[in-house]
Amino acid sequence: MGNDHFRQLVRLVENGQIDRRRLVQSAAALGFSAGAANLALMQSGAAAAQEGEPNLLTVSTEQPPTWIRVFNPLLAQDASRWPTQAGIYEPMIIHNTITGETLPWLASEYSYSDDNLQLTFTLRDGVLWSDGEALTAEDVKFTFDYLTEHAALPGTEGVRGAIPFIESVEATDELTVVFTFTQVFSPGLFDVGEQMIVPQHIWSEIEDPVTFTNENPVGTGPFTEIGTFEDQYYEVLKNPNYWQEGLPYIDGFRFPVLATNDAANLAMVNGEIDLASHFVPDIETVYIGRDPEHFNYWFPAIGATVQLYANTTRAPFDDVNVRKAFAMSIDKATILTAVERDLYTNMDGIFHPEMDVYESGEPVLAFDPDAARAALEASSYGSADALPNIAFWVTGTEATGTEATRAAAMQEMWRQNLGVNVEIRVVPTYEEMLESDVQLVIGSEGIQYPDGSTAVGYLLCDSPANIAQFCDEDFDALVAEAGMTQDEALAIDLYRQAQAIALDSAALLPLWRRANHYLVKPHVQNFVTTAMYTMPSLADTLYISEA
Repeated sequence: MGNDHFRQLVRLVENGQIDRRRLVQSAAALGFSAGAANLALMQSGAAAAQEGEPNLLTVSTEQPPTWIRVFNPLLAQDASRWPTQAGIYEPMIIHNTITGETLPWLASEYSYSDDNLQLTFTLRDGVLWSDGEALTAEDVKFTFDYLTEHAALPGTEGVRGAIPFIESVEATDELTVVFTFTQVFSPGLFDVGEQMIVPQHIWSEIEDPVTFTNENPVGTGPFTEIGTFEDQYYEVLKNPNYWQEGLPYIDGFRFPVLATNDAANLAMVNGEIDLASHFVPDIETVYIGRDPEHFNYWFPAIGATVQLYANTTRAPFDDVNVRKAFAMSIDKATILTAVERDLYTNMDGIFHPEMDVYESGEPVLAFDPDAARAALEASSYGSADALPNIAFWVTGTEATGTEATRAAAMQEMWRQNLGVNVEIRVVPTYEEMLESDVQLVIGSEGIQYPDGSTAVGYLLCDSPANIAQFCDEDFDALVAEAGMTQDEALAIDLYRQAQAIALDSAALLPLWRRANHYLVKPHVQNFVTTAMYTMPSLADTLYISEA
């Protein structure tokens, strides 16, 4: 009877007799989730879509209990609705980790001065904001001046690291903007070039940009128009003024609330989602096996790199031999297969695939139980029995979470290979963990650029992100020198030398590189690779092929 009533409710919405909110409320009374109600309504409207309704893809990218209407690109990426960064707002350049290319975007070209102190971007002519106003160099200057004036705005990843090195930003004509640096700063190309640009004529009127929700965004991206927006469902539609002719091929996206990973997975296996980016355990059986002809996935290893950090200022990890013993006791290959199901890529180095190993080609701190026990015996403690209590901190809402599962696998390896018992402490948030006296912790860093520049900040002596409390003057000097050259080969060599120092210290152990998860149906599986933004979890696919 419940299903019959549910179908009747859907028909009432189709006929305009009740609205979507009433459907969700009534469906809940019958025991149906809001996500199920919205999905049923979308499926029932498939025929109507063929008669002129928008061609929208159903997407699952976030799992909150309710939607909050925030489209502010100057906040942290996960503070705004998808696809605010890169879908609604765009940067001047894009570094594509998939292809290894750095692509002009809102800027048609860029160049450095002979002394490498000035970086000039030439904007594309004819780019319009979605309200019809022209994009100009003044918008770029305004964006960076605005970020400088409002220190509480994080901006796009990396820009905060660049701002202290920016002496001035000048719009020399309508389409030319010049950044002058206080010193040669090679990471500036990416930190500056990949910042989302906002329109001056809108944002100059905003009194408090930190609390500004930007409910009706004006951007240059392919999808800028907000259609229906309710607490359980919203739509983002294509930009009528988009500058790339013929793109995007689709009319937009729809987002039903699917509040848990299980709910999202159920919708996926039932064929109700076109595109998703969440984790599916045992994907070959649970997802692909349900419909091999129509269900696909792609998990490129372009996500954050995961490291095991040991606090070098706290016993027993103030002893380098203890740190090495713990590192060499971890069988990463087994964890990748048993826990991560071979979806992630093993990492032997810190910075970049070209620097995953020493120049000799030998892995660093490789799994070697005999060498691990020898290192522990050579330490100031001499044996496992002499070690103080050790806690391994992980974040999660329950002891069965993914982080805890990884930690449990390492805990057993340390017990078997070193005879050391380690306590696992699960705390809800990363911030809460860092406020505690951490000894061991898993952390992750964002996407690396070609020169390796984004992977070093957390190891510098004065960095607030330096979880390991590692400090080496030679390391800092090599990183500083690498940042002052435009010779990419030289920068890579300098970063490789810095990496050798960090790995020799065993302050951290590179574990693996996370994969980005894309679960797709055939009609959305062909991605235009220039749209595969690899900045911090930006839009997964913005331009869908016609196939």
